[in-house]
Amino acid sequence: MPPPTPADTSSVTITAPQRLRVIKRTGDVVPFDADKIAVAMRKAFIAVEGDNADASSRVRDVVQHAAAAIEQAFLRRLPDGGTLHIEDIQDQVELALMRAGEQKVARAYVLYREAHARARATAGDIARPHPSLNVTLTDGTKRPLDLGRIETLVLDACEGLGNVEPGLVVEESLKNLYDGVSVDGVSQALMMTARTLVEKEPDYTYVTARLLQDILRREALGFLGIAKEATYQEMAELYRPAFDAYVARGIEFEQLDPRLAEFDLARLGAALDHTRDNAFTYLGLQTLYDRYFLHRDDVRYELPQVMFMRVAMGLALNEEDREGRAIEFYELLSRFDYMASTPTLFNAGTLRSQLSSCYLTTVPDELDGIYSAIRDNALLSKWAGGLGNDWTPVRALGAWIKGTNGRSQGVVPFLKVVNDTAVAVNQGGKRKGAVCAYLESWHLDIEEFLELRKNTGDDRRRTHDMNTANWVPDLFMKRVFEDGEWTLFSPSTCPDLHDLYGAAFEQRYGEYEAMTRSGELTLFKRVRAKDLWRRMLSMLFETGHPWITFKDPCNLRSPQQHAGVVHSSNLCTEITLNTSTDEIAVCNLGSINLAQHVVDGVFDGEKLRRTVRTAVRMLDNVIDINYYAVPQAKRSNLRHRPVGLGIMGFQDALYAQDVAYASEAAVTFADRSMELVSYHAIEASSDLAAERGRYESFEGSLWSQGILPIDSLERLRVERGEKYLEVNTAATQAWDQLRDKVTDQGMRNSNVMAIAPTATISNICGVTQSIEPTYQNLFVKSNLSGEFTVVNAHMVNDLKSRGLWDEVMINDLKYYDGSVQPIERVPADLKAKYATAFEVEPKWLVEAAARRQKWIDQAQSLNLYIQGVSGKKLDVTYRMAWLRGLKTTYYLRALGATSVEKSTVARGSLNAVSNAAPEQAPTASPAPAAAEPRGVEDFLTGRAGSGSRAPSASDIDELGCEACQ
Repeated sequence: MPPPTPADTSSVTITAPQRLRVIKRTGDVVPFDADKIAVAMRKAFIAVEGDNADASSRVRDVVQHAAAAIEQAFLRRLPDGGTLHIEDIQDQVELALMRAGEQKVARAYVLYREAHARARATAGDIARPHPSLNVTLTDGTKRPLDLGRIETLVLDACEGLGNVEPGLVVEESLKNLYDGVSVDGVSQALMMTARTLVEKEPDYTYVTARLLQDILRREALGFLGIAKEATYQEMAELYRPAFDAYVARGIEFEQLDPRLAEFDLARLGAALDHTRDNAFTYLGLQTLYDRYFLHRDDVRYELPQVMFMRVAMGLALNEEDREGRAIEFYELLSRFDYMASTPTLFNAGTLRSQLSSCYLTTVPDELDGIYSAIRDNALLSKWAGGLGNDWTPVRALGAWIKGTNGRSQGVVPFLKVVNDTAVAVNQGGKRKGAVCAYLESWHLDIEEFLELRKNTGDDRRRTHDMNTANWVPDLFMKRVFEDGEWTLFSPSTCPDLHDLYGAAFEQRYGEYEAMTRSGELTLFKRVRAKDLWRRMLSMLFETGHPWITFKDPCNLRSPQQHAGVVHSSNLCTEITLNTSTDEIAVCNLGSINLAQHVVDGVFDGEKLRRTVRTAVRMLDNVIDINYYAVPQAKRSNLRHRPVGLGIMGFQDALYAQDVAYASEAAVTFADRSMELVSYHAIEASSDLAAERGRYESFEGSLWSQGILPIDSLERLRVERGEKYLEVNTAATQAWDQLRDKVTDQGMRNSNVMAIAPTATISNICGVTQSIEPTYQNLFVKSNLSGEFTVVNAHMVNDLKSRGLWDEVMINDLKYYDGSVQPIERVPADLKAKYATAFEVEPKWLVEAAARRQKWIDQAQSLNLYIQGVSGKKLDVTYRMAWLRGLKTTYYLRALGATSVEKSTVARGSLNAVSNAAPEQAPTASPAPAAAEPRGVEDFLTGRAGSGSRAPSASDIDELGCEACQ
């Protein structure tokens, strides 16, 4: 026997007060009658508790008071009269039942309403014209606003989310509509309503994303001739024909590779899972909509699951079982277990499949070579590559030019040209061009190089748009520790230093220093090593550049020492590949989503193994499919076949395990998780070598000698010296077994791992980027797609479980710029767990990075966050990074030590969240901001306030290039 169902209040047709009227689902307008509410509520009790409920005094009292309260609420809302929708009345009945403590009846009532809404939608009985509002269609005609479809869209958007209120979204959206509103305007109103609720309940980000899909479906399906519009449920049937039409139209438009039509499209279409559209956050889907989906005449005709299948097909073009592999790749992408880098997402399956992320070049010391390198930059940038240029070979200011018998202007004037080229060639018109120039610390132009990003001085010798990085030899760091002298040279008089590292560099450098004392070398400058180090840190603090990267660990631990020298890293400092005038290094990136591999609070190593094996195959496929803009890049990539498998969602994985970032447990997880990625990635590449053949330059590599990344640490220890390397070398996997496999089968790829920033693709997947701690727990993220309220859902859920999530907590988080530390009622364990990036001591960032670095054959994009900066803290942090064996560091995010007093908080204003980081979270009684000392000396002695502005959320995400992201 089916359970009884509560009564439907849609029959309410009341008689008083006459100034209130009700819009029924049919669109009819009838007088409001409060007595009908009481009748409906009594029926609800009878449906749940049986016939005896009507005789209960408790029920009569609840009904009487609730009906009166509902009537008074409407009169207060509309004192001069007006219209209510039947849904408004039903919402108030729900609330009244819950306020009365009648949870069972209220729950049954909610389920009853949803069931009837579904039944109406299934039966096609959803059209309910609004009595006064009309919608303007794209052809200019008008039709009544369909309240039934709005209700269906919102119910679909809220399905499976327990903490959202469909009725609230509908009610608030209708208040923002007007007669003649466009179809897209209706969708925008729904989205904006849901969006304003995100800060109170993070699940509304999914509601907003699902409402955005209505716009996308209408745009794509209409363009493809499939349907004018469709609901989420209807997409279960419409995705397949949409996919077929998409492939045909994309080839017709000369955007898709014609080979895609050779796939079994029926089989691939059947594999598309429309339910995965519901996994997007608003930020993730809006990012795809704005920047990734294929479009024609500014109309997006690519749907989310179609995009993932297009990328999967593009990467499976050369596979024997193309369809099987395409589905395998699609599963990984659409479940967010792994995400390819932006160039691969942009271009896989298209006619111009430039899928690689990073290009590294060495610039020769002759005019033709310099301008050829700049030309190469332009061509690579055009097709969406991030660039790293090694400028160390170019002679210094004042060096003799044999051909003209003149004196060189040094490196800086050419870097100005590089800067302007990056601005002019803006990655195919999609986003800013991006390049990073590297210079070794012994180069005579290093002091001027350090000041390239300053806002003062001769602007002709400034580069405001490009990045810069120091390429620091170990010998320099030893001189800093020993307070020794450091000599600057021009590479024109000591060219071999460029290709030397480790003990060989130290010996030759010492010989050149002796030559300066004997008079054999006259073009040099001697400085105190600590003074130059201070200037490096000062400029890093003041301008964010040049970054600090370390030459010797990049080379001494490189598997490819036999084939060349690593002269620089890339734009984001995670790639460490050989370059020369004949070879431009190329790297192909993708990232494992660690958060997807924590199941019920436990890290799932077996799932990780499966993900890694498929991901490495996808990355290896990129190399053969890729479009190469310059021949040196193709030559290098096909010979060495490097790939860079990284990770993202590290912080989310910690949350899922109830672990604070600033803890030994987090450092251990960084160690163990990266060990597993390393083990499975190396094994996957070796198995690919058995299937497809070894990479061309395998013989003579560290791999061929059975030396894996963990083993190469010993080489660094021997060359650098025992006292200058402090690294934990513990391991848990069967590495001897893997060594045997690698020496026997070989490797398919010269390099396998690199941790990229992932700022954009982590947005798509809805997780924290890369290995970063949470930036803030509540803030507005600004990027090229707009502004998005971001709230830490993990934190909200934990606060809810302890009864602490309320309006006061929301306003406190706004006041304290997303920090829980100053909020007294937040328990200590949650304060530790939800410490933000600037509240995590940088030593934890470095320690976790050091544990990862021992397993990685390349490097990692490591941002450092330092609050209350002092010269001593900077010095200690970067020395520690070197001592722990890190190869590179990335951005320094520094906040001043002063605090800013806030006198007011806008209580009740939605989205009033700072989109900039705080200078420092104020204490309970914040002191006025102190005067800020200026100057390098103040900074280096630790007395500086905020020598650099506080970075905003947009800085963290929009670093100039999405190639690695």
